[in-house]
Parts: sequence; C-alpha cells; structure tokens
Amino acid sequence: MASRSSFIAVRSAARSAAIRTVSPALARTFRSGPSLKAAEPSVAPFSEPVGVNPADKSKDINSPMHQYGQYLLTCLPKYIQQFSVYKDELTLYVPPSAIVETLTFLRDHSQCQYKQVMDITAVDFPTKAKRFEVVYHLLSVAHQSRIRVKTYADEVSPVPSVVGVFSGANWYEREVWDMYGVFFSGHPDLRRILTDYGFEGHPLRKDYPLTGYSEVRYDEVKKRVVYEPLQLTQAFRNFQDAASPWEQVGSGAPTQPENFKIPPPPAEEKNEQKK
Repeated sequence: MASRSSFIAVRSAARSAAIRTVSPALARTFRSGPSLKAAEPSVAPFSEPVGVNPADKSKDINSPMHQYGQYLLTCLPKYIQQFSVYKDELTLYVPPSAIVETLTFLRDHSQCQYKQVMDITAVDFPTKAKRFEVVYHLLSVAHQSRIRVKTYADEVSPVPSVVGVFSGANWYEREVWDMYGVFFSGHPDLRRILTDYGFEGHPLRKDYPLTGYSEVRYDEVKKRVVYEPLQLTQAFRNFQDAASPWEQVGSGAPTQPENFKIPPPPAEEKNEQKK
C-alpha cells in the first residue's frame, strides 16, 4: 500500500509541474471586472480620424485608363479629338463625321470588343453654339469594360446614324430625335417613339415650357381624345443667359403682353326673392 501511495503522489506532482510549464501564450486569464489600467495620453486630443482621400481611391484605376485612352488616341488620331478620365470612366470626344468610324473601331478591335450599345442620349446646353451633346454608352463583356463617346450637334446639323454598326441604336436614336430634335441622317425609320405623332416640339430642350403648348383630354360628347391649346396665366419667362427661372430678369418692368392678361369676371347680380 505504501508503494502505491508513493506512486500516486509522484504522478500528481509530475502533472502539476507539466501544467505550470504551459506556454504563457496558451494560458487563459479570467477577469471579474474591467481593467483599471490608466489610459495613454492622446497625441492629438479631440482630432477626427484621418480617412482615405476619395480622390486616391481611383488613383490605381486612373493610370491604366489614361494609358488606354492614349492608346486609342494613337490608333485613331484622325477621329478622336481628345479624351478624359473621371474616376474609372473613360470618355472620348469625336466630331459627328467620325462617329461611325470610331464606333466601328471600338466594336471590332481586339483590344476593345465593345459589342453592345447600352444607351444613347443627349444633353442640351443652350449657351453653346453646338447646343446638343450626343452621348453613346458602350459595353465590352469580353474585357468587362465600359466606355463613353461624345459628339455634338445643333438644331440643323445632322449626326450620322449608327444603326448599321449597332442595330440596337434604332430606338435610342428615335428617342433622342423625339426628346431633343437631333436629326440622325441615314436612320431607316426616324419618327417619334415616346410622344404621339401629332406632338409639336421636343420636351427635353431647355427652351421648352414645362406646361407644354396643348393639353389632351377625353371628350365625353365626342367620345374621343381631343387636343386643346393650353391657356397660360402668364407669359413664358425669359431665360436670359440660362439664368434661374425664379430670379428677376432685367430692370423689373412688366413685360406681360395684353393678350395674356385675363380680365376679372363680371360681378354677379343677386336677385332677392320676394317672399
């Protein structure tokens, strides 16, 4: 029995020694309350944390985009006038006469492969000589890339149609013609697509009034939709130099024509009923 007791004591002592030699990195400590260690003094107290500059987020992307834009400018020096990079967006600026050749190059070149036209739209700048800026958005699935091509036009100068390059541009060019009045030469079926066929004007031009020129309603007597000229309560505001429509233009003298002034209705006579 003595030998057995001594053996148990020796084994217990060895186990205790092994536990005490455990690495401090593996040891676990338990706290019953928060640490009362004094906080280190701040170097810059009450200063906001300095984050990442938003301009630096696209810095790594801008450099390859600039190189790619310079490469396209080298390939098409006759057609591309300039290019710009904003964040991760590359924009090419071309004259209207070069839009077909430029889009054909971007579609077929192995380093481009922009096979899809995602959208064609326009922007109206009334103060410019070429007031309309026509914008083409292209997508390359092979290279997972997008590019924007811009050209310019006015009320009378046409832009060549790119339906022969991208068949999906058919309806997009009709929308631009309907909303802005930009004429696309060579389009197979250039007609209105969003407004009705008897519509007058182009609603997204800056000089088009918000109320329009006519109103459409259903006539219960005629049992059909009728068009009626819109009677405005005041003259159209003069957007001089693209000023705000809510600010006074000029010296403030009344310029409302007489035909826009509505006379007050005649007073109604109340006939007293005799009891």
